Amino acid sequence: MSEVNLQALAGTDSDDHTKAPTAMQEVNLALKECGFGLFHIQLLCTSFFGCLAGIVVTNSTPYILPIAECDLNMNLLEKGVLNAMPFLGMILVSVVAGFLTDTFGRKYFVLLGFGGLFIFTAISATSQNYVVLVTAKFFEGMLFATSFSSLITLTAEFCHNDIRDRIMLLQSSFSAIAQVIIALLSWAILTQDWTDSYFNGSIVFHGWNFYLVVMSLWSLFATIMYCFLPESPKYYITQHKYYEAREVLISIYKQNTGKTADEFLYKDIWKDKKTYAIDETPEDSSNKNFGSMLAEGLHNVKPMFQKPRGLYLLLFCVMSFFTMLLYNVIRLWFPQLSTIVEHYSSTDTQDLCVMLDSYTHDLAERNTNLTVNKVCVPVVSGAATYINSMILGSVCLGPIIISSVLVVKVGKKNLYTVCGLISVGVTLGLRWSSSKIIMVALFSSDLAISQMMVNLNQFLVIDFFPTNMRSLAIGMVMMWGRIGSLVGNVLFPILLDMGCVVPFYTLAGTMIGIILLSFVIPVKKN
Repeated sequence: MSEVNLQALAGTDSDDHTKAPTAMQEVNLALKECGFGLFHIQLLCTSFFGCLAGIVVTNSTPYILPIAECDLNMNLLEKGVLNAMPFLGMILVSVVAGFLTDTFGRKYFVLLGFGGLFIFTAISATSQNYVVLVTAKFFEGMLFATSFSSLITLTAEFCHNDIRDRIMLLQSSFSAIAQVIIALLSWAILTQDWTDSYFNGSIVFHGWNFYLVVMSLWSLFATIMYCFLPESPKYYITQHKYYEAREVLISIYKQNTGKTADEFLYKDIWKDKKTYAIDETPEDSSNKNFGSMLAEGLHNVKPMFQKPRGLYLLLFCVMSFFTMLLYNVIRLWFPQLSTIVEHYSSTDTQDLCVMLDSYTHDLAERNTNLTVNKVCVPVVSGAATYINSMILGSVCLGPIIISSVLVVKVGKKNLYTVCGLISVGVTLGLRWSSSKIIMVALFSSDLAISQMMVNLNQFLVIDFFPTNMRSLAIGMVMMWGRIGSLVGNVLFPILLDMGCVVPFYTLAGTMIGIILLSFVIPVKKN
């Protein structure tokens, strides 16, 4: 996008308004003038804590299942429900949170989401029975979904077009770093034999309780840090709060450059709004109440379901369904599959499917010859579980770093298609992996590529939907992605029981379909 001298425009009496920049274009130009500096570093640090707090919602549960099994008297079905409960909460609130974020602001729902997440993570940490824990996990999922679309949108709207893609890809790497940090903390805490009681034994804290207490601190830190960030200037523009938007831009300029407001090229932006072509709704809403803002929000999102955006939204939802299905199946089932391989008794070299088929066969035999154990002995995960999880998280960083450069040169659509092709090959390769090293390498690669596809899909949504409907669009796309995660994690063991090749061939087949759908996406220019 070429630079536009707003001062020159303001000083002319030209009647040619068709060439005047819109308010959103002016924000982009002002952000370019602000450059990249301390403000964006603060923004990225804050979003890192937010991303880590969100990853904790789903990643902490698999680590506590073995050690909390006896304390909470969980069977396999209850473990599955506990794993799925955050996704159920996310699904129920995703679309509503996206709509409300577009209507009432990004920062408000970021603070509400992470503040509430801290409260319910703390409740789950103090839980003494299964019902309290599973209920808290449900609300954790709801509150993270409340803040997630705001987190993505807020970061994107503080970056001008030239750096936005690279900043968003950098932010996507936080998920991989978070997995490594969570694995390290799990290894450090859950391997300890900690037990303490309070109030004459009414509340007993085990190692997993202390672990969840530590995990709750991430959402607390995120809440505090987001308090020091301003609201998005683009959101202020949609609400006709031009003074507030200008003050935010001036603040970013001063923080990034260390210069005074008088040196800012756009310090007088929107002081005379009639000079510019404002592309927002009419300015008759100086004193809006809740009802009028809600009605305006519904009016703003109506075009999202009309052609051509409605078709794009459907396309992105389908792509999100299957990419997040693959990502979360690989991520959440890897510890179990790794354990099966680790305890495979045969000394002969076998491929993964032989080992998995042997496990499912032995499990079926055990289920027909049940024996009752009087004493429940919790199983503490060995070092291999945590080390492999850290390897998966570390490998995920590589493609993200590479793509941060490639996305500018080849474009998001082309990069998405290439990632899909690689994912098909890696998923098929898992079926024939014959050693722990090869299996970990292929699982890590598949997880990294599928995570990058999830992120690229979100970036495409940001490109195709304007500010006043962007959070809702992301919320809908993420809702279908989470439905895919639920469906995938329920179907995977069923397909695995039918034969090891079935789930891997099914996953590869769905990715081929996604690659074909990606060709429908038009190339979007900034």
